[in-house]
Amino acid sequence: MKLILKKAKVLDASSQYHKQTVDIKITKGIIEDIAPEITQNDYQNIEFDNLHISNGWIDTSVCFGEPGFEDAETLLNGLNTAAKSGFTQVAIQPNTKPITDNQAQIEFIKNRSLHHLVEAFPIGALTKKSEGLDLADLYDMKNAGAVAFGDYNCSIANANIMKIALQYVQDFNGLVIAFSQEDSLKGKGVVNEGVAATHLGLKGIPSLAEEIAIARNLFLLEYTGGKLHIPTISTQKSVKLIQEAKAKGLHVTCSVSVHHLTLTDEKLSDFNTNTKVLPPLRTEQDRLALLEAVKDNTIDCITTDHHPVNIEYKNLEFDLAHFGTIGLESAFGALNKVLTLECIIEKLTFGRTILGKQKSSIKQGNLANMTLFNPNTSWVFDTKNIISKSKNAIFINEPMQGEVYGVINNNKISLNNNERK
Repeated sequence: MKLILKKAKVLDASSQYHKQTVDIKITKGIIEDIAPEITQNDYQNIEFDNLHISNGWIDTSVCFGEPGFEDAETLLNGLNTAAKSGFTQVAIQPNTKPITDNQAQIEFIKNRSLHHLVEAFPIGALTKKSEGLDLADLYDMKNAGAVAFGDYNCSIANANIMKIALQYVQDFNGLVIAFSQEDSLKGKGVVNEGVAATHLGLKGIPSLAEEIAIARNLFLLEYTGGKLHIPTISTQKSVKLIQEAKAKGLHVTCSVSVHHLTLTDEKLSDFNTNTKVLPPLRTEQDRLALLEAVKDNTIDCITTDHHPVNIEYKNLEFDLAHFGTIGLESAFGALNKVLTLECIIEKLTFGRTILGKQKSSIKQGNLANMTLFNPNTSWVFDTKNIISKSKNAIFINEPMQGEVYGVINNNKISLNNNERK
């Protein structure tokens, strides 16, 4: 690789070139030089309108299906989708078939994604088959490359199992991911319990179902110590609970999805099953509280919670349709409407800290791990913008602000066509 990025505005608070427009020379995947202008004939010049660059983005929650659900998504196409969407690293959920609950399954994902531009970080299931009954082989999975342990969109009903997990992983500095939902309160609910659900005649999931589970898990964390990550919080009260836990000094982090920051349960009005997500879209009051929590760092990172679902599981009555939306392709364009660029980049890169991965920085001598983008273009998200095999996108027909040009990582580059018609 021999590249020169021309007239790139750097957005990296850890770099001396932060907010400067410079040329960047990259040789064999290493940042060799940064200067106001660089010219070298045997190098490929990369030029885009209003080019901005940041450290490569990481998504802490994606589902890629393989093995077992290749009809919904494959690892290779999922990683390609992540690259085209601006992500250089992704943490892959264990909801495969079989469930990723052992060393062999972790090694399968690592080997299948080896040498790709996008680095794949497998999340191991916390319990065997994600059934919530017995702990999975956590230590073996850690040694094989698992970055954390959690059962995707499954709450652990047995408090003792969660307690033992938090205690056990401390022996090898492991991270427990606790999707928080009290299933007995969720019942047969499919959307947020509120005015929208009543108008539509749909069974509601109360905010309390999330909040009581978070409160329990935080009490357990206070008792055991260790590290806990709470993914995709969705309510105002959840924010307050995590604020209080952090004030106590508990080692807890949390994420929020792009769609919970940008959409509300008013989006449900046409019974579009692509809006059926877990946790459900909440109220405007909740959305605004989540945005404030992102800004004041109560919420540590933003995820797409990318979850491809085949059309036969979405093209059903709302009650019967599966939960989930894809979100990689629309992430930046949606976030750029509600948050500042600096905040977006911070929250799309902080996942490395949560998962214990090395931070990157745009400095001479460092590996080039970068996202290239333009924050100023306006467009409407359409099916033609979907790279995923499944098309269950919650943001179809939504206006977007800003677009991704491509990514550089692992001595490779992926650039987008970026022709929007």
